[in-house]
Amino acid sequence: MADEPGGALKPMKATSDGVFQGENPLNSALPLAILQICIVVVLTRVLAFMLRPLRQPRVIAEIIGGILLGPSALGRSTAFLNTVFPKQSLTVLDTLANIGLLYFLFLVGLELDLRAIRRTGSSALVIAVAGISLPFIMGIGTSFVLESTVARGVPMGPFLVFMGVALSITAFPVLARILAELKLLTTDLGRMAMSAAAVNDVVAWILLALAIALSGSGSPLVSLWVLLTGAGFVLAAFFLLRPVLAWMARRSPEGEPVKELYICSTLAIVLAAGFATDTIGIHALFGAFIVGIIVPKEGPFAGVLLEKVEDLISGLFLPLYFVSSGLKTDVMTIRGGKSWALLVLVVATACIGKIGGTLVASLLMRVPLREALTLGFLMNTKGLVELIVLNIGKDRHVLNDETFAILVLMALITTFITTPVVMAIYKPARRGPPYKNRAVQRANPNDEFRMMACFHSTRNIPTIINLMESSRGTRKRGITVYAMHLVELSERSSAISMVHKARRNGMPFWNRRRNGDGDGDQLVVAFETYQQLSRVSIRAMTAISDLHTMHEDVVTSAHQKRAALIVLPFHKLHQVDGHMESLGDQYQHINQRVLHHAPCSVGILVDRGLGGAAQVAASDVSYTIVAAFFGGRDDREALAYGMRMVEHPGIALHVLRFPPPADSSERAADDAFLEEFRAKVANGNESVRYEEKPAAGGKAEVVEAFKAAGRCNLFLVGQGTPCAPLADRGADDCPELGPVGSYLALPEFSTVASVLVMKQYDPTAKHYDLVEEVAEIAVDVDTPGPSNRGTNTSFRA
Repeated sequence: MADEPGGALKPMKATSDGVFQGENPLNSALPLAILQICIVVVLTRVLAFMLRPLRQPRVIAEIIGGILLGPSALGRSTAFLNTVFPKQSLTVLDTLANIGLLYFLFLVGLELDLRAIRRTGSSALVIAVAGISLPFIMGIGTSFVLESTVARGVPMGPFLVFMGVALSITAFPVLARILAELKLLTTDLGRMAMSAAAVNDVVAWILLALAIALSGSGSPLVSLWVLLTGAGFVLAAFFLLRPVLAWMARRSPEGEPVKELYICSTLAIVLAAGFATDTIGIHALFGAFIVGIIVPKEGPFAGVLLEKVEDLISGLFLPLYFVSSGLKTDVMTIRGGKSWALLVLVVATACIGKIGGTLVASLLMRVPLREALTLGFLMNTKGLVELIVLNIGKDRHVLNDETFAILVLMALITTFITTPVVMAIYKPARRGPPYKNRAVQRANPNDEFRMMACFHSTRNIPTIINLMESSRGTRKRGITVYAMHLVELSERSSAISMVHKARRNGMPFWNRRRNGDGDGDQLVVAFETYQQLSRVSIRAMTAISDLHTMHEDVVTSAHQKRAALIVLPFHKLHQVDGHMESLGDQYQHINQRVLHHAPCSVGILVDRGLGGAAQVAASDVSYTIVAAFFGGRDDREALAYGMRMVEHPGIALHVLRFPPPADSSERAADDAFLEEFRAKVANGNESVRYEEKPAAGGKAEVVEAFKAAGRCNLFLVGQGTPCAPLADRGADDCPELGPVGSYLALPEFSTVASVLVMKQYDPTAKHYDLVEEVAEIAVDVDTPGPSNRGTNTSFRA
């Protein structure tokens, strides 16, 4: 587009009349902004997907994406730069990016709880101070080297402060994401890191405000006025604005939707606060950050604000800030041995200062060496806050192009190495007590039966509850169920916030959150209601984890709670037309990993709506269960579970006994178990039907026997059944179901009967234990129930 006389850029139209009117849409602001947003989102998401195997947070992909779109890579093409990111569009791009940044800083403030910072122990406080002081001092020292080489002519005072802040900052949101993914957030180390990072964050913003005030072009008296007015704004926010927000929070009770007026008012207050701080001269983002901090964290108000804002801002607008930063970053300005040596110097200074200061302070606080070193690397995490500091410095002409590029690469490198280094040097030991009842089949059937039932969505809840009701038995010591909601850990602030607020009770945590997030409340209410109406003790749990490591949460929690059975949902969901729709291979891999690592028996539930789409009252239960018995420990486990279920007065059990192979090594154990079953359960029990099939039965006869069993509600089968595959397809796709379960899960066989495939815990087999068993260890019994809800009983095993 042509420039106006005098060198000024011709302003762009807001919208285009369209190509049929002879106009290029890219010469108009709105269609060009849409194209820019789409390119940025696609590129950053593709890079994030490529970096997932390296366990990198999404901020790394966004920084790299911004650099690639800038003059360091694609922007070297003048045609690309003038078409997609012309100079006329940069004002609109920067405005959208800063609006996204404004609200993101509001979200960061929402995640920071000042009460938690006030409760920070002396250890975390000392570590935070040391982790800021040493790199700040070393950053000032490095600034003298840069000023004498590549940063000549910059204002020295502000440059010193900007360099100190850039090297001493810790990215609180990025650190939370890394800790959550590495399952360290609820450990002592994770809590200490988050406490120190929160203190670091607050101090960094104060230092940044000082740096911005000093970087003004006026006299020192002007800088003093900026600082004093900024302090006055903070006091006014706490004493005048906080009561207004607290009033809105009080009028937003749990269980009721937050009024749209309150949401809109708060978002407008964020913009007004940003305008106030920008007018003062300390950047608009400070106002948004302060408003986020003073929003009351109790009740559903803060959680609803988080969910209303985060997806649009984090998904669409915030990545524009990385592009805006990338367009200012030209890696090619770092040329020659001197420039690359300066990059090495800055990276080394940042690492030595941050890691060294944190390490020394941690050792003085008697933190073990490996944990102290891990804490140092965690505190060296940079991210968006680092880019904010650098961009403000660039806009204020405190940092030139080469210094800016060096510091951006320093932030990228230090954050990139954090996750792999922490994974290499620190793996927290998971310890638990040994326990005896690890299977449904046991020496004393009257012992308490502990079961962990996992589910992915609310669709599974009715079946899970109906399965609990069917399994409760009539024994004096009944059944204790831990209902675990498996949630994928995302980049969303609400997911990180939810994990961060976890009550430390191992990993994962109990779902005590009532922030009006809807789904979580439904889960807890559903299970609490059922507990009130039954003799089943239930505890609702939530495991928020990366899909690659979610099995660790299931296994370690099952061991901690001494479960005898883990019930996992099949990775395919039953559809209305009878077909099964896959959730994805990753969910199947979760089940397979749990089978390899489980400390107890495992059942995989193919859910076709046991009892229908709603919870069935105990008096209305009327199920027919078919247990297939070919032989082997897994089939014995399936039948043992059936023996427990048939104690319920509304359940009928039909046992199909198929002849075992001639060379079966389990024949004696099978015969003894069946003899006990017939003597104690089947004889005289009209609810039990026992049927033996002829010895010459082949594949066709077995299939025919299943079809002749009639329309039942649930099939119980063993995973390692000594039987040839019954299906031409399916067994290879789902090896975790075994030969019989794979056939019964096919929609061609049934569209109404659920299937539970059982694998019994084998103490003689080779196990890949995730938990180290220690005989003398204090553990949390945590048996839920009406008499002890909300209490925990500790004992020494």
